[in-house]
Amino acid sequence: MNRRALVVLAAFALIAALPVATVSAAPGGRSVLKGSAPAWANSKNYAGAPDPAAGVDFRVYLGWQNPAGAEAAARAVSDPRSARYGQYLTPAQFRNQFAPSQAQVGAVKSWLKSQGFSIVYTPSNNKYVAAEGTVAQASTAFGTSFGMYRIKGQVLRSQTTNLSVPSSIAASVTGVLGLDESGALVTFDHIVDKSAAPPTAGFRNAPPLSTYWAQQVSSYPYPTGFTDRGTPPTAPWVVKGNTPAKVKGAYNISGAYDGAGQTVAIIDPFASPTIVSDVNQWSVNRGLPPLSGSQFTQIVPPGAYNRATNKRWDPAAAYSEETLDVESVHGMAPAAKIVYLGSSTFSQALDALMNHVVDKHLAQIVSNSYGFPTELLPPGYVKPFNDILIQGAAEGIGIYFSSGDFGDETSTLGFATANWPASSPWVTSVGGTALAVGADNQKVFETGWGTSSYPCNTTTLVCTRASWTSGSGGGYSVVFPRPWYQNGFVSNPGRGVPDISALGDPQTGYIVGQTQTFPGGASYDEYRLGGTSLSAPIVAGLMALADQKAGAPHGFANPMFYAHPGAFADVLSVKTAVARRNFNNSVDATAGTSDFLRTFDDYSGSPTQHTGPGWDNVTGLGSPNGIFTP
Repeated sequence: MNRRALVVLAAFALIAALPVATVSAAPGGRSVLKGSAPAWANSKNYAGAPDPAAGVDFRVYLGWQNPAGAEAAARAVSDPRSARYGQYLTPAQFRNQFAPSQAQVGAVKSWLKSQGFSIVYTPSNNKYVAAEGTVAQASTAFGTSFGMYRIKGQVLRSQTTNLSVPSSIAASVTGVLGLDESGALVTFDHIVDKSAAPPTAGFRNAPPLSTYWAQQVSSYPYPTGFTDRGTPPTAPWVVKGNTPAKVKGAYNISGAYDGAGQTVAIIDPFASPTIVSDVNQWSVNRGLPPLSGSQFTQIVPPGAYNRATNKRWDPAAAYSEETLDVESVHGMAPAAKIVYLGSSTFSQALDALMNHVVDKHLAQIVSNSYGFPTELLPPGYVKPFNDILIQGAAEGIGIYFSSGDFGDETSTLGFATANWPASSPWVTSVGGTALAVGADNQKVFETGWGTSSYPCNTTTLVCTRASWTSGSGGGYSVVFPRPWYQNGFVSNPGRGVPDISALGDPQTGYIVGQTQTFPGGASYDEYRLGGTSLSAPIVAGLMALADQKAGAPHGFANPMFYAHPGAFADVLSVKTAVARRNFNNSVDATAGTSDFLRTFDDYSGSPTQHTGPGWDNVTGLGSPNGIFTP
């Protein structure tokens, strides 16, 4: 049996386990949490033993009381065919009906204290108990040993075997997050140019740069097979970066709606210390109002700005992500309030931040531009987070996730997989498109984002394909079955990703402004950025306009979206290409430049994807076509 088949079988085995705690009996009155040791923690990846005195902080998650009832409530208030549609629960109502009991939480706390751990925090919905201690304490308490393992260029800590807990609390426990460092495998869903890594130092786009599609034209012929749009006769140069006015024009967004009275939350790791000044300078340059004093709130723990809780993590590496997210939302909905929540790690607290937004109902819309490149994770990473998403849907919170930047992940993992949490049936997964906008701010064409790179010889004008580079994440879940709202749209038995799409291709990307470190010092500058990290906050901002127009939140909007597919512009296949020039040193021409062609609607490195009429696994139902009105 091949690797792909083994992975799929293992994942389907998880489907039945998701609704309940995955436990089995163990000697000494203990129960094993099945699947709690990640697959990458194996002997071939072993790099040594961790320091037993090293600190660990983790969260023990508890399940909802009556989980089926919680899902039913979330569906009822989200389904336009339901008599309870729009009758969202308050956080207090949800807690009263479904939260773990104080007795359950007390039992978990009592056991953790007996093992020497310090109790850090329990949220008001009793969803988890956060604790901290040492590796040695965790080894004794959870009946396992720990090792350090090499995985994807990192050395991460993990338990060597499945965790176990006392049988007296096992029925309450759905997972433990933080003991292993699987969270470090979370990726940003934005792309600058040559790689997916955000610029920790200065970055500039090299000219020629057009202000609109095909304003300037290169001398490079189109690659074979990418000539659907043969005008101009040779590949046009890339744009400097699409502006909010161009994006809104292409998506037929007009009128007086500006997001006033609406609140969008953004969750990311770390936080930029210059975000307000950057957004305000960028806004002035776009003719938009700057952030007012009460319009932007940043909720961050110690270390989120200048130092990480782990020396392997660089907070500055995440600044461009926050910049993109905030400027995308503000560009679409300039009067909406924005609540930014940042963690002091790249990954370990993102679940807790989502719980905080939902449990405190800090916003009606949440934008998330991160994810795991696969959903084949320990159940403790999936089940607890999915529970939080169910609470969000029940409360009328629309939660949007980028679908990923590497197509079906075949090029990165060797097999096709959807990304998590984009594959949850309780989020709106947003894919990426390539969007050409004309001088009149009208759409010239839009197609699926899938890209190969063709380095060019500037003398012979020959451009030869090097590799497939990136594309809109999409595919089918092997953890969650197809949800009811996708019946008739998705033929696969698994949940289909994405649901909708928006501008994401970095070749047609969005202009952002950020303070960066250049050879002459730190200064504000602007550059083009893309990825489904752009697509998700664009949609979140546009949904703030839709909520304003409707006079009420759309909440978890997927059932409404699939009930009205004609509200979206169907994104079709357009095989073409664009030329770009890169500074070899990323900032100026002193080290020379290099020219490339980049293709559109290219899935040569993502073989299970295609763009076509109706729902597809690149662009979903399609892209925005006016303010959403069912």
